[in-house]
Order: sequence, then C-alpha cells, then structure tokens
Amino acid sequence: MAQFKSTFAAFVDAGFLKAEGTKALGEESHTTIENPSSVVKWLQGLEIPCAETLTRVYWYDATFEPDHALAAEQRKFFDSIADVPKVRLRLGHIAERRSRDRSRLRKALRLTAADIGHDPAEVLKAFENHWTFAPERQQKGVDTLLALDLVRLAGNGVYDVAVLITGDRDLAGAVQAVQELGCQVVLATPKLESTAKELRQLADEIVVVDTDALRQMLPLR
Repeated sequence: MAQFKSTFAAFVDAGFLKAEGTKALGEESHTTIENPSSVVKWLQGLEIPCAETLTRVYWYDATFEPDHALAAEQRKFFDSIADVPKVRLRLGHIAERRSRDRSRLRKALRLTAADIGHDPAEVLKAFENHWTFAPERQQKGVDTLLALDLVRLAGNGVYDVAVLITGDRDLAGAVQAVQELGCQVVLATPKLESTAKELRQLADEIVVVDTDALRQMLPLR
C-alpha cells in the first residue's frame, strides 16, 4: 500500500516579501526585484516535519489600472511570474491618491519664506523644480484574496500545511479558521519583528528566511 504523503501550499504576499526582505538585506526596495523561481526552490527544500510535498505557491500582488502609464511594463513582469511552474498569480489592485503631505509642506514653505522675508511664490516654484510629489500608493484586495484562498483551499482539502510569507495581523482570523479545519500553519519571514504579534502567537511553527535565500529571492535589479 502506498504511504500517504501530506502536502503543503505556500501563500506569498509579494509586497511583504519585497519590503521586509530588502530591509533585512540592508537594501532599498527599489533596488531589488522578486524572483519567484527562487522562492519555489526554497520552499521545495523547506523541511516541514508534518508535510513533504509542495502542491502550489499562491503569489499575491497588486496591479495598476489598465490605462496607467506603468501598466504595460507591470503586465510583462506579472506574465513572467505566472509562467513559473507551481506558481498561481493572484492580483488585487493599486489605489493612488494625492500625497497627504503636499498641502502641509507647501504651507510650511510659504510660512518659512515669509519668516525670512522671501516671496512665498518664488520659494514654492524653486522648490518644485527640485522635488516631485509622488502619489501615495496602497494595495487593495490583496489580504482579502489571500485570506479567502487560505480558508477555501483548506476546506477543499488542497493542503495539510499552509506556509505563509506575510506579516499582516488582519490574517489572524483566517489562520484560526484553517487551524480549526485541521491544518497547520507555518509562518516564514525575513525577520521575526516583521510579522504581527497576532500571527506569531498563532503559528504552529516559525521559520526565519536566511540571508543567502533572501538574496536569491530578491536579487538586485
């Protein structure tokens, strides 16, 4: 009789991996790029006492609207991720809004110019020749997709163990739900302090990704 082999699935918040991984490496986020193939390789070599076989890696990120200037380039990058064997790409969206600091900074510059006897309009004009107010960007829907997949796939018996590469405490409820369905949850993170206390306390096991693995997952551009 064939021996039953338990399986595990991985759920990767790409934004978390990139932000916290580059911090752990002492790099700036814009200088690195995600390498999903290396993430899959690391996961396949991960020794989990209660699971042997990696079924799939669910990769979560956020996309610009189709008419955004960066959408075409981003789509090519996402297509390359979707082509990686065992990886399933799941996308939320990116919301952009005007920087909240813009009006406060402009007001402070006007007041400063008046204090030192300079024309506020000229000071603002000179400042904006050297500074661009980039819009604030926020991912939407990513945590919801991850939480829904985590619970749905556990309920369908797709995996026995979930490996989470994320740190958001909003996922604590989903973690509890899959544990109540009989699954175990392993939390993988670049640094312990990168993850919410609520997730650390719930996890059945915590794995810290070592520096060598992080450099493979997040190579320099």
